[in-house]
Amino acid sequence: HVLRAVAHYGTVTAAARALHFTPSAASQQIRQLGRELGVTLLEPHGRRVRLTPSALLLLRHADAIEARWEQAEIDLRGCDEQPAGLLRVCGFASAISNLLTPLAVALQQRHPGLTVQVEEAERRDSFDLLFDGDTDLAVTEAASDNPPVRDARFDQQPLLDDPFDLLVPTDHRFADGKRIGLDEASGERWIVSTAVGTCREQTFAACIGAGFTPDVVHNALEWHAIANMVAAGLGVSLVPRLAHLAPHLPVRRVQLTGNPRPARKLLTCTRAGARGDATVVAALDELSRIAAEVCLDPVAA
Repeated sequence: HVLRAVAHYGTVTAAARALHFTPSAASQQIRQLGRELGVTLLEPHGRRVRLTPSALLLLRHADAIEARWEQAEIDLRGCDEQPAGLLRVCGFASAISNLLTPLAVALQQRHPGLTVQVEEAERRDSFDLLFDGDTDLAVTEAASDNPPVRDARFDQQPLLDDPFDLLVPTDHRFADGKRIGLDEASGERWIVSTAVGTCREQTFAACIGAGFTPDVVHNALEWHAIANMVAAGLGVSLVPRLAHLAPHLPVRRVQLTGNPRPARKLLTCTRAGARGDATVVAALDELSRIAAEVCLDPVAA
């Protein structure tokens, strides 16, 4: 368990902090495991330590054991178990507003014995919460620095595509309701998100794919701040469909044409072996239904 934490967090100190150990106690655990197996698991690397080839080999078995143990607990509870107890879910802010809040309401109405606990978490933190056993189901975004889809510790599956719209003031030349190609906005001043999520990098990738580098004049963390700057005529922005904007603001969402259209990919993620749990199955089924309805919603004017 300690060895898996060192591999996940990158250092003995960070692993110890996550496990509520002292660094010396965590190191001692790994040394003891190495003595029992007759191998060295950590070796010096500059001022730090790194996992040895033996440790990396052992990790593949440790991750498989963890997944089998998760499945064993599900099997012991019985495949006919009704959803009950505590289900912990996490996600970023707009996922909570549009997906996880309706999920919690629907599940608790349909299954009185089930309590759903929702926690806001940024994309990277969601994987830590899953790894540490502090959440059961995460809604997150696909990104280049996520664990790879073949990572044996996690089960990641597509949930929905959240398309980006071009946000403009109501008096803008694009505000007539017609769809446009993103390349038509190449000469605009741009306002870009600085949030931890993937929207900033996706904005740049979409613009470069359309043949231009955006002229970024303003940066902001919250969609509300971005929308207010757009309303004031300070620039345009790419905003995901799930982002909630204040209805009183004089802005328009303009749908984009092209193939592929810019979109962020939302995923569900559980620990490996956990998707057979009755509560997780019920949550995933309900999430799929909610996601289908979200996708059918028209773009807000």
